[in-house]
Amino acid sequence: MTTASVEDLTRACEAVGDLIAEIRPEQWKASTPCTEWNVRDVVNHLVGMDLVFAALIEGGPMPERGADHLGDEPVEACRASGASLQAAFSRPGVLERSYRGPLGSATGAERLQIRLYDLLAHGWDLARATGIPARLPEDLAEQALAFVQVQLSPQPRTGRFAEPQPVEETAPAIDRLAAFLGRPVPPQL
Repeated sequence: MTTASVEDLTRACEAVGDLIAEIRPEQWKASTPCTEWNVRDVVNHLVGMDLVFAALIEGGPMPERGADHLGDEPVEACRASGASLQAAFSRPGVLERSYRGPLGSATGAERLQIRLYDLLAHGWDLARATGIPARLPEDLAEQALAFVQVQLSPQPRTGRFAEPQPVEETAPAIDRLAAFLGRPVPPQL
């Protein structure tokens, strides 16, 4: 299995950030495939998780749970949190070190993979909710799918993910990732 790099994270952050920059004002309250969240909630989750991962890596204080991390400038908040996250993962030795978090210990490289699959899957959610074309890197989606299939298969999904959904084997990797994480994926036309 290929290991993600900081460059991969940068590419994913840019792709999702570009998608978020295209969200029109009337779309922020649209429902998403994450049934409990609207578009703004998903973006707030993405920014919040960027801040959580950066704090975990840097040993800093955790952001307030449930807080509005977007304020009046959600696109800027997204870009700033992504830059902080990339800076944290870019520090020497981060990928090799082990970090303890709410779900146990994992290396920086594993934490990077976790952040990457979450970012890509929620990018897919935002694209579905808004109709904005997702230009999510297919190679990163393929890599994230391989990682998550190994990591999540033995774990209970309750409270975190729905059961995997059916998807065509020939579907793009991002659709297969979304389906594995419990999102219904419409058949390809």
